[in-house]
Amino acid sequence: MSRARQPPLVTGISPNEGISWTKVTIRGENLGTGPTDLIGLTICGHNCLLTAEWMSASKIVCRVGQAKNDKGDIIVTTKSGGKGTSTVSFKLLKPEKIGILDQSAVWVDEMNYYDMRTDRNKGIPPLSLRPANPLGIEIDKGRFPQKDLEALFPGMSADFTSENFSAAWYLIENHSTTSFDQLKTAVVNLKKQANKKNEGSLAYVKGGLSTFFEAQDALSAIHQKLEADGTEKVEGSMTQKLENVLNRASNTADTLFQEVLGRKDKADSTRNALNVLQRFKFLFNLPLNIERNIQKGDYDVVINDYEKAKSLFGKTEVQVFKKYYAEVETRIEALRELLLDKLLETPSTLHDQKRYIRYLSDLHAPGDPAWQCIGAQHQWILQLMHNCKESYVKEQKGKDIFFPMLDLDSDVRPSPIGHLSQTASLKRGSSFQSGRDDAWRYKAPQQVVFVEKLTKLVLSQLPNFWKLWISYVNGSLFSETAEKSGQMERSKKNARQRQNDFKKMIQEVMHSLVKLIRGALLPYSLREGESRQYGGWEMKSELSGQWLTHVIQTVRLSSESLTALEIPNDMLQIIQDLILDLRIRCIMVTLQHTAEDIKRLAEKEDWVVDNEGLTSLPSQFEQCIVHSLQSLKTVLDCRPGEASVFQQQKTQEDVCQLSIGIMQVFIDCLEQLSTKPDGDIDTAHLSVDVSSPDLFGSIHEDSSPSSEQRLLIALSNCRYLERHTFLNIAEHFEKHGFQGVEKIIQVSMESLKELDQRLFEMYIEFKADPIVGSLEPGIYAGYFDWKDCLVPAGVRNYLKEALVNIIAVHAEVFTISKDLVPRVMSRVVEAVSEELSRLMQCVSSFSKNGALQAKLEICALRDTVAIYLTPESNSSFKQALEALPQLSSGTDKKLLEELLNKFKSSMHLQLTCFQASSSAMVKT
Repeated sequence: MSRARQPPLVTGISPNEGISWTKVTIRGENLGTGPTDLIGLTICGHNCLLTAEWMSASKIVCRVGQAKNDKGDIIVTTKSGGKGTSTVSFKLLKPEKIGILDQSAVWVDEMNYYDMRTDRNKGIPPLSLRPANPLGIEIDKGRFPQKDLEALFPGMSADFTSENFSAAWYLIENHSTTSFDQLKTAVVNLKKQANKKNEGSLAYVKGGLSTFFEAQDALSAIHQKLEADGTEKVEGSMTQKLENVLNRASNTADTLFQEVLGRKDKADSTRNALNVLQRFKFLFNLPLNIERNIQKGDYDVVINDYEKAKSLFGKTEVQVFKKYYAEVETRIEALRELLLDKLLETPSTLHDQKRYIRYLSDLHAPGDPAWQCIGAQHQWILQLMHNCKESYVKEQKGKDIFFPMLDLDSDVRPSPIGHLSQTASLKRGSSFQSGRDDAWRYKAPQQVVFVEKLTKLVLSQLPNFWKLWISYVNGSLFSETAEKSGQMERSKKNARQRQNDFKKMIQEVMHSLVKLIRGALLPYSLREGESRQYGGWEMKSELSGQWLTHVIQTVRLSSESLTALEIPNDMLQIIQDLILDLRIRCIMVTLQHTAEDIKRLAEKEDWVVDNEGLTSLPSQFEQCIVHSLQSLKTVLDCRPGEASVFQQQKTQEDVCQLSIGIMQVFIDCLEQLSTKPDGDIDTAHLSVDVSSPDLFGSIHEDSSPSSEQRLLIALSNCRYLERHTFLNIAEHFEKHGFQGVEKIIQVSMESLKELDQRLFEMYIEFKADPIVGSLEPGIYAGYFDWKDCLVPAGVRNYLKEALVNIIAVHAEVFTISKDLVPRVMSRVVEAVSEELSRLMQCVSSFSKNGALQAKLEICALRDTVAIYLTPESNSSFKQALEALPQLSSGTDKKLLEELLNKFKSSMHLQLTCFQASSSAMVKT
């Protein structure tokens, strides 16, 4: 609540003394904020408010009335400060009585009071020309109630000019406390006044004695002649004498009073002229006052004076008044043109627009100034938007694509909507912008800066434009309190007729806003022919998903701000369509950039393996997708009034294909890494988690992985992707509302399995083929023949070498990933058993010792790799044994058993890796 103003204080008055109706100038402090704030003005106890003219907070001009006291304070009362005080006083002088025939240098003012309502002076009634104090002593008003005096003297009056004058009443009312001596003095004064009146009458008689005596002599002569002659001659002679006397008397009177009467006629003429000027000074001074008030900007005063002059002199027939009133109309017409120019001037505030419209309405301006203002503002907004685009396009062609954000306040007035704090809202709405500083504006692409500037420009202008229309519709442009109901009704009627026109204006602004944004960000969405008007940007590179997200947040906040103005939703639907297209484009661009980022993951592979045989690649792949989806969260989430980005079938299919493409890019990345030639391997080294106690030393730190090791690492990564990563990614897709997740994962899984199988077959080929190829030369080394051989003394070396090679494969796989051991070993054993079975079946015949030797070697191999046997390898071993002759004697069986035990005992250390582990064997 604001502090109350200080009470008025009068510090000076000029002049400080004078008679009634003297014009005085009052000076002081806090004498009011305006004419309407001044509610009271008394001088010496008399109310002078009717004649007061407020000039400023320190100056008031008025006329002194018939005060009750001879000397008193000047008290000013205002609405804002209350009743004031005075440090000076005014002395009221009694006017000297001047006769009408007395020469005087002082003008005798016949005004009694000034009537502001009729703008004319009231004359003094004849009976009021009386002494104010007939007794000549000090008047001391008593405190007797007027009703009691009226009851005590019924039908009487205290006015000594009245026929019913009561001296007792007069004395009780005016001299109830006067002493007897003073009353005796009053009697002496009355006698002197009476003597003065008698002496005055005698003086008038003495002045005319000569004429009187001549008239008396003439009458006497006439009387004597009539008595003596009694003839007609005498009558004629006397009649002639009488006429001569009368003529002489008339001539003498004319001579005596000619100068006085001339002065009186001149005074009456002057007085009448002054009365006319005084009475109609408002009209005569109005043209000059209008000019002065227009220069000061006091249009309200001009309008009030014009209305008053129009009501008083609008239909006058007096030529002088017509001339002055025509001059007034000329100046008012110039004022109408001036106000219309100010109304259509841009930029301007809503307050000024309303003020000028009301002025023009009060001045009865032709046409519809309010609608003219609406049209001008509409064109101004459109021009601002296109100028904004042209300036940024020009800057872009003359500079790099980075451009600083311009200060809007330099050319556009801010909106009074306290508008949402847009920057703060943007920071709250997007994690991408959190923690940013002002330097981001210098890094932002030109199109992003343009969109933010454009939306801020529209939000600064459109609210006032919309509020101007609402005021036009409800009639509040002309009156806030409905005292001008006629103008309000006309305004409402005009608004109803122009409702469709205004709707087209809003739609044109919305279409321009949307198309300008599309021209900067989505040029392909413009129709042919619109690119030149709304586009023109140099698209060196498409905006990233992060900048598109920022743009979406900006447009969203703009839409919310426009909705808050209660603009119908059908007018804002075009903005919602733009937001939907931007969201879809942002998703597409983000997924495309994500695929590019994932493609570059191959460069980051360092071949560092953890305990599970995994590198950081699968984790980086998952993190890249999760980060990408998180950056799209605000884009995927639907605000009120927005549709889902996946409502269109085409969008669903495009997003599904891009998602599958992302997964396929990573699968291709794995294949590229696993099959890269040695010469293309980066300088990164393979290192192993030394915390594992079961690692072989075949792979040392600071040694590059071999091609077989890369295949194993890729297989380990593929296995983890299939069992964990892809499933996690599917959950993230579903969490963010992606459609067709099952298809994405299904296609990706199939592609991953195909890669896994290719890599696995490639590794088996690398490892199993040398072992299988060494069997046949080993069997027949030294010209060995199954038909002619010695009694078996143990397992031959070729089989031991094969087992050692299998153990080496086991060690290599175990070093990379324990989980891959059963799968790899099972396939190696299948290959070896299949080759051994083929070789046995190819032998034409076995001798007894040959059959025993063959069975010993087959059983030794089978028993050694028993935990990695599969149905296929079991079948191969069975077919190999079936190709051998059966051992019939117990001696051969016993020998076979002894030799097997001997083999297992001698190679116990080497065969430890083939012992059953705590985990069950799994074939994948």
